[in-house]
Amino acid sequence: MFWGDAIVQKVADRFQDKIAKKEALIVRDEKTPSGRVHVGSMRGVVIHGVAREMLEAKGIAARYLYELNDFDPMDGLPVYLDQEVFLPHMGKPLNQVPSPDGKAKNYAEYFSEEFISVIRAAGFEPEFYRSSELYLSGRYNEVIRIALEQAGKIREIYRRVSGAIKPDDWLPLQVVCEQCGKIGTTKTTSFDGEFVEYICERAMVTWAEGCGNQGRLSPFDGRAKLPWKVEWAAKFKVIGVHIEGCGKDHSTRGGSRQIADAIAREVFGYEPPIDIPYEFFLVGGKKMSSSKGAGSSSREVAAMLPPQLFRFLMAAKDPKRVIDFVPDGDTLPLLYDQYDSFAERYFSGIKDDFSLAFELSHGKREQDLLKPRFLPRFSLVAFLVQMPHMVYLKEIEQLKGGALSLDDKREAEERAQYAKLWLEQYAPENYRYTLQEKNVPEAALRLYPDQKSALKLLLTYIESNPTLDGQGVHSELHSIKEKTGIDPKAFFSAIYLSFLGKESGPKAGWFLSVLDRDFLLRRLQEVIK
Repeated sequence: MFWGDAIVQKVADRFQDKIAKKEALIVRDEKTPSGRVHVGSMRGVVIHGVAREMLEAKGIAARYLYELNDFDPMDGLPVYLDQEVFLPHMGKPLNQVPSPDGKAKNYAEYFSEEFISVIRAAGFEPEFYRSSELYLSGRYNEVIRIALEQAGKIREIYRRVSGAIKPDDWLPLQVVCEQCGKIGTTKTTSFDGEFVEYICERAMVTWAEGCGNQGRLSPFDGRAKLPWKVEWAAKFKVIGVHIEGCGKDHSTRGGSRQIADAIAREVFGYEPPIDIPYEFFLVGGKKMSSSKGAGSSSREVAAMLPPQLFRFLMAAKDPKRVIDFVPDGDTLPLLYDQYDSFAERYFSGIKDDFSLAFELSHGKREQDLLKPRFLPRFSLVAFLVQMPHMVYLKEIEQLKGGALSLDDKREAEERAQYAKLWLEQYAPENYRYTLQEKNVPEAALRLYPDQKSALKLLLTYIESNPTLDGQGVHSELHSIKEKTGIDPKAFFSAIYLSFLGKESGPKAGWFLSVLDRDFLLRRLQEVIK
């Protein structure tokens, strides 16, 4: 079963009444724009976006809301920002920190704009909103009052669920200091039903310095915020969330999601939404952090892939499985191969999880426009674009075995574009080829007798066949192996050494078939002397 089907079934079972009444279910996700948003955050975007699309495909009304947490304190300073400029703003709400470029409305908007562009390019259109809007509009006023009145209950939930001990005087609220504007350095000390007293402590946290101010104010209408685990529960209630997943680090036993769920039920009287726990998205085996500037940003990774491949990378794999994207390894060629195999099933009319994953890897508007097209293997495309003597589309046409349609040409040209980008920036050495046209590679002059004997048979075959095709050469290579008994690795390395000067290369039959015939004959004659 495709992972999205299980989510749809859970939703259908739990919300029968709402579905029957045609009420729109709320699917929600969020991100704090504390720096360049790393690509791992796109996993949540795609999981929630696909869930919403699958619900609607089943006739279940749904809205996809995406929150940008611009009211969170600035608690980490990315290494790529000017430390002297931004250190004084540590502890302030992100929407009160200036934009790094001086153009965006504020710090949060500067980093949100980039992330929003990546989300939209991937074919998702959630309804974006800012957390500051909810606080300033008063929508959190009721839950703030309830949280302060039931602070003892919240402390008990922290202790029971996670073992975290909060002091008896701890109150679940952080005030925006009236003097320095910081929210990450304030401690609320009392609540009388209308006003809170607070102190902006100088050394409350290691990443920001408070001003020492003490004050008294009304905590409503954007003057204060709830701490994030309490706030998370409050969001479920205020927004009326029905489906919301989160990373596995939050979904562990005693973790933040379990605390938020308990607070939602026991303090705010709201049944928590259906969870979709999902694994990390790693880049080269490393986890990423936006606020620390660690790892690849969503834009960097999205720029490596066409939108449908970017979505496919996220949507095709079960959320409970780790994604490890290795730009300088085999990830990209293998991803294309998997995409192509799923596409073949889809266009063959096979209805299964693989064809569904292929369909969902395209934006909703594109799904009805999908047409069969020739999909040249990415690893072969990566080879062709490195061969300046070849006419690229002509070679693709030969691979197809017929004329290219307009869709075929668009696909081929798109793959060439991304192959060149990958080769320029990330591709490992074993994917980089230079045809050794002028001189015989030094290593090819030192071939063993059995390698030369096998190449001599190959030369004889080419001399007797004026035209070559990949499949024909492929079959002949295997025939030569059987006749001579040569070790396959020794045979193929002899071929690649002769033409590329390295021991590996693209599929040998196809590779030889696309080389210039005169050059092919001349080089084999030189090598077997």
